[in-house]
Amino acid sequence: MPAAAQIDVLILRDPRESKRKCSLTPLAGLEAIRFVEYRRERTLQAGSRILLHPDGEELGPRDRADGLLLIDCAWRRVPSLLATVEGDLVHRRLPPLVTAYPRRSKTFEDPAAGLASVEALYAALSILGAPREDILAAYPFREAFLERNRELLPGTGA
Repeated sequence: MPAAAQIDVLILRDPRESKRKCSLTPLAGLEAIRFVEYRRERTLQAGSRILLHPDGEELGPRDRADGLLLIDCAWRRVPSLLATVEGDLVHRRLPPLVTAYPRRSKTFEDPAAGLASVEALYAALSILGAPREDILAAYPFREAFLERNRELLPGTGA
């Protein structure tokens, strides 16, 4: 079976977030993944992409696209970052997956279905038929994430 073509991933990253703690930081430099730092005064031309967003329809293989947009920030900041993005964005949400990331916010409660950004990216690419093992290569909770979501993610089932 031929390998699926890679999907171009654009990540709009909030500079307020710690790069040291960010689950996506190890992905810098990987092929077809581009990071752009958010600046309130700048518009990001995203083109035509799927935007991972909790208010969209559930993502499925039918959504195969050339591009994917991830907003990497605290949940409460998503509207601010998204306000600077222009493009033809199709909102899609992930199925109900279980995070392996040990979240400990002292200020805000994360949504029950919230995932670490690297988990969300891995899941989206897998669902779209373009899985990339290198996405989780440096993620310390890789095995726990895959085990917890074995039945929902393509290629990880029993």
